[in-house]
Amino acid sequence: MNIAIHNELRSFVDPLTEIEYAALEKSLLAEGCRDALVLWNDVLIDGHNRYAICQKHGIPFRTVQNDSFGSIDDVKLWMIDNHLARRSVSDFQRGLLAIRKKQIVAARKAQRASESPPESEGAEQEDTSPPWNTREDIARAARVSPNTISQIERIEKMAAPQLVEAIRRGDISINAAATVAQLPEPAQVAAAAGGRKQLQEAARQVREQRAASRPRKEGDDGEPVDTAARMRAEIAALKDRVATLLTENEVLKQRLAALGGESA
Repeated sequence: MNIAIHNELRSFVDPLTEIEYAALEKSLLAEGCRDALVLWNDVLIDGHNRYAICQKHGIPFRTVQNDSFGSIDDVKLWMIDNHLARRSVSDFQRGLLAIRKKQIVAARKAQRASESPPESEGAEQEDTSPPWNTREDIARAARVSPNTISQIERIEKMAAPQLVEAIRRGDISINAAATVAQLPEPAQVAAAAGGRKQLQEAARQVREQRAASRPRKEGDDGEPVDTAARMRAEIAALKDRVATLLTENEVLKQRLAALGGESA
């Protein structure tokens, strides 16, 4: 059977951690590949991790065809919706997927508008229901806050691959990573190589530099008003800590989910 791997589609699937991969591999070796792989013609669109493990060990598998797509963009949108619905997908990955969906929908809408004006409001509704016009729309689809989407957009544009990998591992929160992403790429790479503590230190240093660069306000007595800035810094540090704990909790939940059953 000729199965093709489309690299761009493959990138929609978050890489498994070592623990998750080992759990899936153990499950497939013990129970076989129970769920069919989904193909569009000869392109694999669901089951990339299972397919790789089955190929490695010679485990038999079934395939089913999904012929409902008219273009590769249709496949991408289907894959995105499929992954957005999964509980084991992290906030960061859901945010990235929702942003990609907005980009695809916007590009398709622009292309159709350039080819011919929409004949009716109903014709345009295909790509705008649910709406994908605002950050709030994206956040709602990803089940995160609009602020988190803003941070993920910054990470997508500015973060070094090593920093993105640190987010996936749970070494740094989205909030702190968006801060570290403002550093030059060599500094990001060095922080990621230093692990969780080095990343947290890098985020702290960036915040302190930003605070120091702001104009200092003076009170009635002419002295600098530092109390509010200090409190804001403490609040930001606490938020970072909470975000880190939530990230670690999400990673643990994903590992438990992988141990409890098969992951795509």
